[in-house]
Amino acid sequence: MKIYNQTNFFKYTFCEFKQVDIEFPEDKIYKSKSESSYYYKDEGVYRKSNHWGRVGNCRWKITSKENYRNQQTIIGFAKWVDFFHINATDNVFFIDVDFERETAKVQPKKEETSHYLFTFSEAQKRTKQITHLFKEDKWTRYYEEAIPVLRKKIITPFINSKKSLKEIKTQVKGTKQ
Repeated sequence: MKIYNQTNFFKYTFCEFKQVDIEFPEDKIYKSKSESSYYYKDEGVYRKSNHWGRVGNCRWKITSKENYRNQQTIIGFAKWVDFFHINATDNVFFIDVDFERETAKVQPKKEETSHYLFTFSEAQKRTKQITHLFKEDKWTRYYEEAIPVLRKKIITPFINSKKSLKEIKTQVKGTKQ
């Protein structure tokens, strides 16, 4: 596992910052070209910014206290151990699905897990497809099951295998109960 600090955390990483309320010390910061400010501590980094999500070659999310909108300046904090390397070959991310809230989220593997693991880009692509399954229900008219049951039958194997969404839908359609 790679160790991150102020010299390398901004190179191809995934991180989820948590919103904090602090006085940002303007005299002890690093300011980026995009006008974001960084304040380094031994345990992590504070970031003051009005843009989150795709940041250069990184994917940095903000867990905010209110609904965050881009262009709204927020201060977030992340520990150095909260940064994870993004590359095209390492399967170190899983997809966390909340069927009640109808949400799907990419999560890094922080410890041993039984979750099926993907590369970041594959997990992101699948999360987008799952979000579509939750938002749209036109596709369900070809099945004879309740929509919530059907979603669970399709999404569960989708986040636990390499199978494509099309393969799983075909299998579910072929196994009518």
